[in-house]
Amino acid sequence: MKRNETPEGKSVRLLRVGEQVRHALSDILMRGEVHDDVLASHLVSVTEVRMSPDLRHATAFVKPLLGQDEAVVLKALRTHTAYLQRAVASRVNTKYAAKLKFLADESFDEGSHIDALLRDPKVAQDLGSAEE
Repeated sequence: MKRNETPEGKSVRLLRVGEQVRHALSDILMRGEVHDDVLASHLVSVTEVRMSPDLRHATAFVKPLLGQDEAVVLKALRTHTAYLQRAVASRVNTKYAAKLKFLADESFDEGSHIDALLRDPKVAQDLGSAEE
């Protein structure tokens, strides 16, 4: 493991810049700086931002509150990508302004699916017999 990498193999710099972009995006959306009716009527969480190794591309994973109107919110974010890129570039001090890409965060859905599988009576029966 290199000195400037995490145990997962990701550069500390990539993680740090990704967090800065995530905070900037969250702040912009929270303050309602994007003048869009869809974004004004939905609370949007930016759960993670992954940066490319050259810091020129950022993939933002977003989730509207309660997962409502996910496709509509993604479309609104993609419509205002140019404004969001400029706003993030003014807040995050990097050599190049990162191109933003918005994707729906599926990790919550996967987590609830795994939780439902573990709570299934057949699985609980197997776990109960293993403990005895």
